[in-house]
Amino acid sequence: KLLWDCCRGGGLGRLREIIINVGGIKYLLPWSTLDEFPLTRLSKLKFCSSYDEIIQLCDDYDEDNHEFFFDRNPNAFGMIVSFLAAGKLMLFRDMCALSFQEELRYWGIEESNLEKCCFRKLFQKLQELAEMHKEEEMQMSKETTCVLVEETQFEQFMNKLRDMVENPQSGLPGKVFACLSILFVATTAISLCVSTMPDLRAEEDRGECSQKCYYIFVIETICVAWFSLELCLRFIQAKSKCHFFRGPLNIIDFLAISPYYVSLIVVDDEPSEEAERPSSNSYLEKIGLVLRVLRALRILYVMRLARHSLGLQTLGLTVRRCTREFGLLLLFLCVAVTLFSPLVYLAENESGKVLEFTSIPASYWWAIISMTTVGYGDMVPRSVSGQMVALSSILSGILIMAFPATSIFHTFSHSYSELRKQHERLQSRLNRIKTTNHSGEMDTFNETDSLISEAPMSPIKYIYTGN
Repeated sequence: KLLWDCCRGGGLGRLREIIINVGGIKYLLPWSTLDEFPLTRLSKLKFCSSYDEIIQLCDDYDEDNHEFFFDRNPNAFGMIVSFLAAGKLMLFRDMCALSFQEELRYWGIEESNLEKCCFRKLFQKLQELAEMHKEEEMQMSKETTCVLVEETQFEQFMNKLRDMVENPQSGLPGKVFACLSILFVATTAISLCVSTMPDLRAEEDRGECSQKCYYIFVIETICVAWFSLELCLRFIQAKSKCHFFRGPLNIIDFLAISPYYVSLIVVDDEPSEEAERPSSNSYLEKIGLVLRVLRALRILYVMRLARHSLGLQTLGLTVRRCTREFGLLLLFLCVAVTLFSPLVYLAENESGKVLEFTSIPASYWWAIISMTTVGYGDMVPRSVSGQMVALSSILSGILIMAFPATSIFHTFSHSYSELRKQHERLQSRLNRIKTTNHSGEMDTFNETDSLISEAPMSPIKYIYTGN
């Protein structure tokens, strides 16, 4: 009461200093520090005129020592106190960005006051959180089923088919399906490598087909048949057909399968066209080129391993999240190549040792392989000035390639840990669902047996409708 009598008319503003106790750590703050931030929680304490108003802003208050208690994160409040005193708001490296965002909202401090690097980190975390929530909602929408409504046999079949095709951890059928898919991908890759042997290529050029060539064709046909069946099963079990065709892995599957069927059509049309124009070899050469390109596209089957490989999924997620970094890398490389190509051309031309550097466009290839530290040696500067330009381009290339590498590495590491946690959560959810279903079945059967044993003989039927 004496405190309110002394502070009547001005609230707590008559006090010069206040004691803030956050998580057991005390801070002595003058009111003048909070004058520049009138919308913060601490500044609002200045205008409180009753004990009830103070309790609405803090967890507890000691009237004798004028000490305010807050049950919040002391580490985060330490950075907030530094911001109130010095005007710079930063984020600890080991502190969760999302937790710090909640602390800022509690204390009434805008997120825009963060330094650019820390604000960028917070914005990236928010984007990743939004993507994770979106993926979890999609996963939950796939797994959510109505327990009260009995599923039809067709719906049960589709759910089992979906688990087998999309989730290898769902049970034995899913594991067998994934193993077969990986086995056929490996078989296709080996078959593609064997088909490029010199003896088989010589037979292809002569238009012949030995027993070995026939076996390779049979193996390829079996693999394509499996991949076609797999694509059809994925299309059948997909709830949204439009979303299925927009999936990147499904597009890769279609591009990998289509060359086989296109090559069959081209081979069937080749004899008729040859009969119509027997004197023309240009058409046959084009047909052969198309066939070789289509066969080379079979290597896209390797990309299908991303369905079952966490590492390849991490790589794809990293590429999707680091598009800005890759764009900057290409921009830096293009600018540097445009700079060093004319320099090396002028240096070699003035020294009279042009040799390979016949023009500035021809020097672009040398600048690219030098800055990427590949250095094939097909184009080498001979003069001292040209060698100095080459040294500058190599050093610049090392720096340019190293700039975005750290950011890409951190994104890759974070994406890997995120995907691994998602797989662990999915596996635990599946185990929980299986345990719940199993316990529900046992409880239902026990309850049914007890009812049948206790009840008299009557026309009532006890029907089990569990999952």
